[in-house]
This record gives sequence, structure tokens and C-alpha cells, in this order.
Amino acid sequence: MTYEDALALMRRFTPSESLRKHMLGVEAAMRAYARRFGESEEKWAIAGVLHDFDYEKYPESHPFKGVEMLREMGYPEDVLEAILGHADVPEYPRRTLMAKALFAVDELVGLITAAVYVRPDRSIRSLELASLKRKFKDKAFAARVDREGIARGAAELGVDLDEHMAFVLEALKADAERIGLA
Repeated sequence: MTYEDALALMRRFTPSESLRKHMLGVEAAMRAYARRFGESEEKWAIAGVLHDFDYEKYPESHPFKGVEMLREMGYPEDVLEAILGHADVPEYPRRTLMAKALFAVDELVGLITAAVYVRPDRSIRSLELASLKRKFKDKAFAARVDREGIARGAAELGVDLDEHMAFVLEALKADAERIGLA
């Protein structure tokens, strides 16, 4: 199991460019948190880049179908547990730091991306934390984003919500070109 294999699998299963960019954004945030916590950056990146890979082909059984496929391919159980944990169902509690991080960053990456898309320059580089916090508080903006989940994810991870938002924003800014937010 390598990052390159995971990336190729994600691309093979995900025709939507916007979903690909989302998974790359989640990967960037996961890499940053792995470095912060002294964990395996490649393993956390794999969890991030694969967490939604089955969504377009199997939306009704996401992420369970994808995890079943990944298990057959020999992906490690901790990666699979993290992917299952992002579904936020009681059957799969988030016990590991990787699972908590994946849940914490997933919806936030979506909110940040939406905030970038409404900016006049459509660039993450000009997005400031204060603006992101206003978007977070505006329930009409990106209404499908689970703000309660974002707050709960930060708490589960043991990070202050404002600090979490700033950290993920900076992680995405550092990888803006690759994830299509420059």
C-alpha cells in the first residue's frame, strides 16, 4: 500500500473533479495533522485521499462498500477504521487519532472550499480566518455543511475550534495549487 496506489485508485473511481479536489484537500489537512501529532504522514494522507473514493459509484452504501473493497486489497485496519469513522454512525466510533482527525477535517474542508468559491479572486490565499468564521456562523451559507459536526470533530480531536479552523485553512493554503484553490 503506497500513497501513489491510493491516488490512482481514487482517480479511477472518482470522475468528478470537484470530489477529487475535496479528497486532495482532506489529504492536505490530514498530512498537516499527521506532522503535528508525529504520526505517519503517508498513512494519514492515504486515509484522506480515499475517504470518499466510493461515493460516486456507491452513494447508498458509502463508505461501507469502499472499506470492503479496500479491505480486500489489503489496506491496514487503522486506515479503514478512520474511513468508517467519518460516516459518523454509532457502529463505528472514532477511537484513533487518525479517525478523529479525518472526521474533524472532512466537513471543514468543504466549508473552506465553498468560502473560496464565492471570493472575487476565487483564491484561498486571500481567505482570512475572520471571514471563514463568519461563513461558519452563517447557516444559510453552504447550508449542507455540518457545522455541529465540525465543532464536535475539533472537540474530539482535542483542538479549540478557532485553532482547528486556522490550522486547516493554513494547510490548504500551503497546498493551494495542487488542490485547485489557488
